[in-house]
Amino acid sequence: MTASYNPCPQRILIVRLSSMGDVIHTLPAAALLRQAFPHATLGWLVEERWAELLCALSYPRAGARSAQRPLIDHLHPVSLKRWRRELLSPQTWERIAAGLSDLRSVQYQVAIDFQGAVRSAILSRWSGAPTVYGAMQPRENAASMWYTRTVLTRGAHVVQQACSLAEAPIGESLSIPAAQFPCDPIAESAMDLRLHELGMRDFAILNPGAGWGAKQWPAERYGEVAEAIAHLGLKPILNFGPGEEGLARTAEAASGGAAIALSFTISELMSLTRRAKLFIGGDTGPMHLAAALSVPVVALYGPTDPLRNGPFGTRSIVLRNPASRTSLSHKNESDPGLLAITPAEVIQAACQLLGSARG
Repeated sequence: MTASYNPCPQRILIVRLSSMGDVIHTLPAAALLRQAFPHATLGWLVEERWAELLCALSYPRAGARSAQRPLIDHLHPVSLKRWRRELLSPQTWERIAAGLSDLRSVQYQVAIDFQGAVRSAILSRWSGAPTVYGAMQPRENAASMWYTRTVLTRGAHVVQQACSLAEAPIGESLSIPAAQFPCDPIAESAMDLRLHELGMRDFAILNPGAGWGAKQWPAERYGEVAEAIAHLGLKPILNFGPGEEGLARTAEAASGGAAIALSFTISELMSLTRRAKLFIGGDTGPMHLAAALSVPVVALYGPTDPLRNGPFGTRSIVLRNPASRTSLSHKNESDPGLLAITPAEVIQAACQLLGSARG
């Protein structure tokens, strides 16, 4: 199959189910489609967990676009993991049937599978769209069985690859636009109040957690870096997600009282990150959020390739030791190259970014 395009499709479905960083990396491609087809109906099929990246919690998930849902007209959330766990429940099948009915009711003409997995390819076809685009070399080879059009994607970075896939129905190459995020007024007000109560104005976000162990820099070292950041005039906030509180508390203790460990919803994290002066962390969703929001980033890389998954669209310094070898296997053993990165190197990179910002 070869790539072709449907001139001016009026109903386009984006399929990118997860995870946080991958959804963020697809946002420029969605902005590209919106730019090329300003009057088209644009939908997005996504895991419920990441829906806040596309639509504010308090805002309807379909209808007129606004700052609370800036890019898409229809949000189609799914809960595949929960559905698999509760597959024998009649309520689960009712939810699946209702979700599929809602998806097919839009009558999408084109679906674009940005995930490249079998499950995302099948859902793309289940949408009822007669034309389904996917990468010629998807992440899971079997996914291509469900595509009607395949595209040889271009670019080293996943953002570039996603945008080249989006260009297939557009029919021409365009400049990569910035990602657009929803702005939740409730989360914004809550964050203003929270920061005021904590007496914070200028702050940096440090993120000790990571998707798996091999991507995780030692929490104690984050504490050491946080203490140094405080001496630079920024209050360090240690962000942690579900299951990461222990890491954050370890880093907090190692900071000598300089840092505070806090947890946020996705909407709150977006609001917080917009206000940050600096972000320090590994290859994680919060780091990619900071980069997409143009916050300066010190990125610590081990087994993943920064050329493909590095911070995109912001001033950044990527630290990666030559001992690290690229691998997508989710190992929990510490990566030797990542461990070779010292707190002094991270502090120096932070000083360099802060110095250029102040200059």
